[in-house]
Amino acid sequence: MTTADSLTTTLTSRMVQAIQAAGGWIGFDDFMSRALYTPGLGYYANDLRKLGLMPGSGSDFVTAPELSPLFGRALAVQVGQALAHTQTDEVWEFGAGSGALALQLLQALGEQVRRYTIVDLSGALRTRQQQTLQSFGERVQWVSELPATMQGVVVGNEVLDAMPVQLLARGDGVWYERGVALAGERFVWADRPTPLRPPVEIDGSYDYLTEIHPQAEAFMRTLAERLQRGAAFFIDYGFPEAEYYHPQRHMGTVMCHRGHRADADPLVEVGLKDITAHVNFTGMALAAQEAGLSVLGYSSQARFLLNCGLAQLMEQAELPLRAQAHKLVMEHEMGELFKVIGLCTGEPWYATGFSAGDRTHTL
Repeated sequence: MTTADSLTTTLTSRMVQAIQAAGGWIGFDDFMSRALYTPGLGYYANDLRKLGLMPGSGSDFVTAPELSPLFGRALAVQVGQALAHTQTDEVWEFGAGSGALALQLLQALGEQVRRYTIVDLSGALRTRQQQTLQSFGERVQWVSELPATMQGVVVGNEVLDAMPVQLLARGDGVWYERGVALAGERFVWADRPTPLRPPVEIDGSYDYLTEIHPQAEAFMRTLAERLQRGAAFFIDYGFPEAEYYHPQRHMGTVMCHRGHRADADPLVEVGLKDITAHVNFTGMALAAQEAGLSVLGYSSQARFLLNCGLAQLMEQAELPLRAQAHKLVMEHEMGELFKVIGLCTGEPWYATGFSAGDRTHTL
């Protein structure tokens, strides 16, 4: 039996026991949380490789910082402006992956950053990050949870999409919460009536599947309560609420990734593949605002990076580096699907990344 087989067998057994103990059914948010974060076994908690450019490396997907170092160099323009405006000198990164983005930001920002704190639950990824960032010594530190208060600039690239979601399914005009039950030792979908609803009315009575994001919204509120002075920038794939809950988007957005292939079945190969859902950026903005933060801006990744000087960085780069960086802004690659939302304490201020093409009015 391979390491992967042993891992998924053990995790499956644990989850079967949990479902049995819960009376035969758990919500999908519980299932997703266990599949991703069970210590030592969940996707983000085990030692299997996750991030890399090619399937041959044993990786499952690539994120923007691994795709091109110009991503972090462009983002550093906005982070540097935010550090200066808020008169802070610490960067906080959530879900730092391989450490590539931290490396790019630290190299670009230099002495502007006195301390770089990574908040990450994955021990395996933390080890990789420590290797990548060892030259920065004690300027980089790791924590597994937020302190009671914090100051500085927060960054999170593809972190909100990995927060567990609840599934809501409408059938014959009735809303259900979709969860997970058992058929022998196999996981199956099972729906239960629920008073829960999407945040907007979805016209019609046809079958419809979607997600709500209470955990990500709670995270935004906690961040808002603890960030005393500073700003935050989150980059992820998603939509404003009107697009997220569009009548034609009736199949939901939950997606899995393994070996650089995508599939829509999170109930198999648990622990061996990533499970994500697109981000409802309206929900994130409202949760942050209700807890005291202001919205600095909201735009496509392409527009944000170009505002931060990516085109100039590409002009100065060698051709192979330029070709990879193009994927960051091309509409059919990452440029349009990925969005950036900026938040700050106090009154909003002019932020370079949103100087043109701001879409805050769509939230």
